[in-house]
Amino acid sequence: MEKSTIIIGYTTGVYDLFHIGHLNLLKNAKGMCDKLIVGVTVDELVQYKGKKSMIPFEDRIEIVRSCKYVDAAVPQHDMDKLAACKKLGATYLFVGDDWYGTEKWINYEKEFAEEGIQIIYFPYTKGVSSTKISEALNAVRSDNLKDVK
Repeated sequence: MEKSTIIIGYTTGVYDLFHIGHLNLLKNAKGMCDKLIVGVTVDELVQYKGKKSMIPFEDRIEIVRSCKYVDAAVPQHDMDKLAACKKLGATYLFVGDDWYGTEKWINYEKEFAEEGIQIIYFPYTKGVSSTKISEALNAVRSDNLKDVK
């Protein structure tokens, strides 16, 4: 009897202000693998990238872990996605299509392919991002402060 192979997929993100775009990516990714593992960026790495998350890491990872499409959520401590995929046994890396065709990701595709890992690009959900949500919240808060005065 032949042993069945479990297909493991991996994706990473900050998942700050979890929104429908995040959900769409996780749902689509889960549709292509048996086990979906999601790396959630730790606060220190978010800061290293010059940003600051609104939601603390412990809350963000719990939100991601609670999504029905996610089989496991793990902390992402560095930007080395290839090492993470190898460590977790992933055969797919799922990323947003804003990286598609860039020199950096064309090189990644070659490196990952040498390890038997395929990069799958998913389209971003139009008009939705944590940055846009944050900007909208700030605008609403500013308007509310004007009304109070």
